[in-house]
Amino acid sequence: MSGADVYSPSGDKLGKIEDVALEKVGGEVAYAILSFGGFLGLGADYHPVPWRMLRYDVERRGYVIPCESDQLAEAPGIRREDLIGWDDSSVRDAIYAFYEPYGARPYWML
Repeated sequence: MSGADVYSPSGDKLGKIEDVALEKVGGEVAYAILSFGGFLGLGADYHPVPWRMLRYDVERRGYVIPCESDQLAEAPGIRREDLIGWDDSSVRDAIYAFYEPYGARPYWML
């Protein structure tokens, strides 16, 4: 899954899945950590995208999220150096407030 491409609904490649973040108690996947922008891995932004927003597209051989590039650029992000051991407790409300119009529901409420 790591390295899988991620696309917008219009078919533009947005980035790739760098990692996944697990919900600690239940062990479910909470987020896909998407790298977005940059060049050859440098200067990329990292966005935790609620896992349930991703849909696998067999033809594209990658995932589709319901955001276009300009919308994703406004999404809450995390720094590369925070990827290891990242804890969403301080930003989860902002993440779900951003993705709520796209139908995302918090993983702890499912």
